[in-house]
Amino acid sequence: MTSRTLPPSGIAATIDLIGEDLLQNIVARLPATSFASAASVSRSWNTVCDRVLCRPKLSSACSFNPSLQVAVEDVLNKVLSEPIRPHFAIASIGPSFDLQVAHQLITTKLGPQVPVITNDPSGIIGRDAFSDEFKEIQWEITEEDDDPDAPLILSESANRAIMLIVGFLPGMKVGTIPLLKQIDEPQIVMIDKFVMDIREFSTSVSGCKSPTAIIMFSDFQAGMKAVMEKMDYALSPETVIVGDSGCQFQHTSGINGSSRNITVNEEHVSAAVALVFAVDRNKPPCIGETKFHAVLSSGLSPVGPTYKAASVREKHRDSLTWLTGRREGSRENIDGETILNQVYDELGDRIQFPTFYIGVTKKRKCSVGQEKVGYITSLAFHEVLGDNQEYLFVGDVGIKTGDTFRFYHSDSTTALSSAATVSNHLRSFNQGSTSTTGGDKPEVFGGLIFTCCGRGESFFGQPNIDSSPFLDTFPGVTLGGTFCGGEIGRGDLTAYVRESQEQKSVRCCLHVYSAVYLIMSYMKK
Repeated sequence: MTSRTLPPSGIAATIDLIGEDLLQNIVARLPATSFASAASVSRSWNTVCDRVLCRPKLSSACSFNPSLQVAVEDVLNKVLSEPIRPHFAIASIGPSFDLQVAHQLITTKLGPQVPVITNDPSGIIGRDAFSDEFKEIQWEITEEDDDPDAPLILSESANRAIMLIVGFLPGMKVGTIPLLKQIDEPQIVMIDKFVMDIREFSTSVSGCKSPTAIIMFSDFQAGMKAVMEKMDYALSPETVIVGDSGCQFQHTSGINGSSRNITVNEEHVSAAVALVFAVDRNKPPCIGETKFHAVLSSGLSPVGPTYKAASVREKHRDSLTWLTGRREGSRENIDGETILNQVYDELGDRIQFPTFYIGVTKKRKCSVGQEKVGYITSLAFHEVLGDNQEYLFVGDVGIKTGDTFRFYHSDSTTALSSAATVSNHLRSFNQGSTSTTGGDKPEVFGGLIFTCCGRGESFFGQPNIDSSPFLDTFPGVTLGGTFCGGEIGRGDLTAYVRESQEQKSVRCCLHVYSAVYLIMSYMKK
């Protein structure tokens, strides 16, 4: 029997036989799991796979299958149907699905190394995994009209859905940081520790105290006004912060970021969680720059004069504030009933059933840990709940005597005009080079949207208004999102305040009746 001499390495010879270009074309067509296997074959194969995934990528899908297991499988199969190395995942599920079970199913599939946040918002926004139709879906929840204490009734068929987003961001590290609160005293939220944990994570990864971006999820009891005020004060203005301040959630830390692990012990629970994005100081020089941009579409319109809080009574247990006010320049105290009547008189019959808020401008001392105390001026929205012959009743606490406030009401006309402004702003991403880039324009590769649960088709009278600015400007680019119980979006007040140069320094991070867009772009080297 005649023997034949084999090449020294059959694997290495594969590339020589078929060529790198053909191999790259083959692996580029593999689903994520097979792609990961191909990358581990050899160093030369891994190099080819790195060329396939040389840019950031966002993948998203929705499923409306009534079975949780099948729905999770649907969205996972879709987002992993192409090459991707998941650096993070966000899953949003309907109220008829079990949050903990859904989180476990997703983390088991993606593995312990991937930071995952699973939440139950007020609705989902995204593309159907099978029909490819883009949908904005709000949950159908009703209550018995004759019994205000009756539990909410869920429409089972309409509330079984899931939206999954998976992201790959070369040159960045991603980690989850929980905001802890005490179980025995839930009003004690460890905000300073939360901010310092974010700084420590970012410093360990990038050498910079402030990360590039943060996506937040919190429950209604987290006291996010105080949290966002502290974050806005402590982090660089360049750090983009978006998210949902009114949902339940589960999270897994993963090991994509630093090796540091923050544990939740028996004395604490997570009131909120931050998905933190920081530039890897050790990223290869060939990798370009991933940027995050936040854009706000407001659905609030101001009405009436500016008032100053004259007397304030806080009801911490009920998270309520009773207050009276006086017009600026006047010494006369005005009761809640008179104030609200003045607002209704000025509004007239332009809006049939307005939802009112007061926007309170607050100047507060602020510090983190033992650091030097500074000041921050912010605008905080409080929902108007009612009035009597003495007080105006608003939701939440934190208002002080002397704070100025103005009324705002929900307005679909304002929201449509603001959405058109957002469209114009997004189009600027497609208008070529700028003086700062010196040539190539950034490539938008994905986006997220966090929109108020009061918006949607019932608010605008037509579907998909909030998603249209992104979809029309960036056709074919991945977009996913949720309807929220409170929209987090760090930025200036140009959507609310235009008449005063002084007020332009006021910050606003928590919004109502708004849509917050997170735009992800990449500038190649």
